[in-house]
Amino acid sequence: MNFLAHIYLSGDNELITIGNFMADSIKGKHYKKYPDEIQVGIRLHREIDTFTDAHPTVRLSTKRLHENYSHYSGVIVDILYDHFLAKNWSHYSPIPLAVYVDDFYEILKTHAEFLPPRAQKMVPYMIAGNWLLNYAKIEGIQNVLIGMNRRTNNISGMDRATDELKEFYQEFEQEFTSFFEELRLFSEEKLASLKQLYGLE
Repeated sequence: MNFLAHIYLSGDNELITIGNFMADSIKGKHYKKYPDEIQVGIRLHREIDTFTDAHPTVRLSTKRLHENYSHYSGVIVDILYDHFLAKNWSHYSPIPLAVYVDDFYEILKTHAEFLPPRAQKMVPYMIAGNWLLNYAKIEGIQNVLIGMNRRTNNISGMDRATDELKEFYQEFEQEFTSFFEELRLFSEEKLASLKQLYGLE
């Protein structure tokens, strides 16, 4: 899953949310140097990714893209699924997305000292472009995909993936909705067990 889903699935603990957000920048066992709550967030992120990558519904979505985008298909699906989460946000949270996102940006600023250099460099662009709110629009997803394609030296062709999003919009949305219910339950259980393991509850 991409940023918005990982943030949402972290619950209401700020440091767990920070850990989940920055987890891709933390390799191997380096997470152990962080406070316990951030460790929980990093480990939760990894559990979510493992669950997502192996899920048959997600594989249906990636298979639809594989011919044109090969091994980048999974990255694209993560981004597309964040679009459907943002678009249908009121189904998942009583807090308006604009308010939720602004609150998260404040959390990033408050706990910036924990962010690894890669995340610190990215955050100002994320806030300035209001990425998380703009996920709700196809234009916002297009901008994300253009940026991702640029990072692959324009090899991936990910900037064209909104074509498939528009063509198979209903199929992708149904797959997201079905999958995300399972992921929410999985994440709640995993978060509870990690908190218990660390003595946080």
